[in-house]
Amino acid sequence: MPSPRRLHPAWIVLGALTVCMLASTGVRSVFGVYIKPMEEEMHWTRFELSTAAALGLLLLGAAGPFAGRLADRWGPARVIVLALMLLGVGSIASAFVTRLWQLFVTAGVIMAVGAGGAALSTGSAIVARWFDKHRGVAIGLAAGGMSAGQLVFVPLAATITYTYGWRWSFLWLGVGLLLLIVPVGIWLLRDTPEERGLRPVGATGPTQTAAQIASAQQAGRVSVTEAAQTLPFWLLMGSFFVCGYTSNGMVLTHFMPHALEHNFTAMQASAALGVMGAMNIVGTLGSGWLCDRLGRRVPLAIYYFVRGLSLLFLLYVWNVPSLHFWAALFGLNYISTVPPTTTLTANIYGRFSVGELSGWIFFAHQVGAALAAALAGWVYEWTGSYSPAFISAAVLAFAATGMTLMIREEPIRARPLQPAAAVTT
Repeated sequence: MPSPRRLHPAWIVLGALTVCMLASTGVRSVFGVYIKPMEEEMHWTRFELSTAAALGLLLLGAAGPFAGRLADRWGPARVIVLALMLLGVGSIASAFVTRLWQLFVTAGVIMAVGAGGAALSTGSAIVARWFDKHRGVAIGLAAGGMSAGQLVFVPLAATITYTYGWRWSFLWLGVGLLLLIVPVGIWLLRDTPEERGLRPVGATGPTQTAAQIASAQQAGRVSVTEAAQTLPFWLLMGSFFVCGYTSNGMVLTHFMPHALEHNFTAMQASAALGVMGAMNIVGTLGSGWLCDRLGRRVPLAIYYFVRGLSLLFLLYVWNVPSLHFWAALFGLNYISTVPPTTTLTANIYGRFSVGELSGWIFFAHQVGAALAAALAGWVYEWTGSYSPAFISAAVLAFAATGMTLMIREEPIRARPLQPAAAVTT
């Protein structure tokens, strides 16, 4: 066992995971930047592009359960590296599309599946295996990488797009992902501490043999069919559906065109997204810290309530300072929902169930995101305004506040067919 003063390798693995999450989230977050330029160059409608975005968000979520299941069985590190490769290839291919159906295939399918494989479900599986203690902070750091991805990539994509064109933006983001990020994953990501002769951070009790670890992993898994018989699983899915509806689907997809059509420039709007990304990091890290000290349900409920208020405030933004104030307010709780949701899943269902169950919970997130992306585009086509769509998002955020308060954070044991299910976290 390493000396108490020596940095535990778990933190190095977490650093690599954070970089990978930063890149995967950043690359998949930039589609909203391309909507107006693609409308002008390709003459595709807002409805058509919103549908492409919705397909991508839905498939990103649909990939989550399968990626999580593979992560639980084959190892999350391998899944993340392969997913990053696929995401990079899809981004490069998107630079060469000439027909709308090709965009659906590249950005709507290939990039979505790649992003889904390197998303919350696989990342949380690594964190749950490496950390018994400080799990909330660790999840917060990984989720902070997701926040930083938006902070870095959205302004970068906007700069490249409005300087050289959206095709060059797709191309260079994909090339950078393959050349700079994939090697980090190959070199530093590891599935479990046991494969290096180590123990998770904060682990107590006697050291287990490889056979005992494998037995505990099998016995401690709560399947999705077992989880579906419990109320917390549905409350987690329902609240995370709202998270996707109000964040990725509504704001990330449609904020940029909404701002441009309210007389803000592209750089002002992208700067606001940068402010949002910076505050994402603050909010997510703070959320992880709060989870480890104050619990998870009440902070999570507060995040959704504040999100609902901020969505209503967006309807009354009138100048650049108010736009940035809104971005800071919304950014504080944009990804802060991830640490409490993921740690609730790990604490209720066990660390060897996190990959698959988080995949299904994340799928609900992306169903909400896809519905919001499509619905907002349709509403805009019919009414010429995003206001009804933003109001619907605020109402759902208030509903999610109540759902989170109903969650009981008590461990769910595996069924009798798995008699050794007592894996405490």
